[in-house]
Amino acid sequence: MSSIQDLKRRLRSISNTRKVTRAMELVASARLRRAQQRIEALRPYADRMQELMAGTARAAGAVRLPLLQRRENVKTVAIVPITADRGLAGGFNAQVLRRALALMREAQANGQEVRFFSTGRKAQSTLRFRRLALAQAWTGFSERPEYLDAQGVARALAEAYVNEEVDRVLIVYNAFVSPLVQRVTVTEVLPIPEHVLETSDEEATETRLVGDFIYEPEPEEILARLLPVYLETELYRALLESAASEQGARMTAMRNASKAAGELIDNLTLAMNRARQAEITQEILEVVAGADALSG
Repeated sequence: MSSIQDLKRRLRSISNTRKVTRAMELVASARLRRAQQRIEALRPYADRMQELMAGTARAAGAVRLPLLQRRENVKTVAIVPITADRGLAGGFNAQVLRRALALMREAQANGQEVRFFSTGRKAQSTLRFRRLALAQAWTGFSERPEYLDAQGVARALAEAYVNEEVDRVLIVYNAFVSPLVQRVTVTEVLPIPEHVLETSDEEATETRLVGDFIYEPEPEEILARLLPVYLETELYRALLESAASEQGARMTAMRNASKAAGELIDNLTLAMNRARQAEITQEILEVVAGADALSG
């Protein structure tokens, strides 16, 4: 049985840990609200971008642009796991990396080579530890990504695709559903998916009612400029989703840790009270035995 001093020492340690986890929970909650606001602000822009691309593609007709070319023989697949720079977020990082490695095994089973491009220190350290082919890594912005960060990643991926270093690009990230739920999502960003350039019948009818547009410069040139911006926007959306998911996962993990610490404190307090009571009872017995010995 542990002594009272040992129990007190453990109680102090766990109480201090609970203070830290509560503080981290509050910080994550505040950051989560800001991350949600940034996602909500981006969505109208991203939707409008897709509508503009669809209209321009319809006007351009059949075009052959590097980012649209779908290669029949896919030899190399690029996988981009989007993780955090820090831990203490439950299974946030592990589930993204687990899915990325599963995609790697699927590609290798099909005879394809895999190259990794990663964001976040957790992905970088894991891939290097496993000695996997890591072409490029970006770190330092997982909690608050900026559009400039997405641009850097998008340009590197587009350059690798245009130069035929890779034939397909997949991003793996946690999509934010709620503070309690983060869904691992796999999105093919290169080549640009065909459905992105498709226009629904309702939208096409509405465009005809409004009238035909005059494009300056030509639709093909406009589309060539829009495609890289679309890629940057999709990566920025994924980074923002991941940032919100990270804060939600960290908030939930810290709340669970605080709850577990509270339960442990209750158990240790009960054990300490029992130990103190046993010590007091032993002292009383010793006093009574001493009194009996003196009176006898």
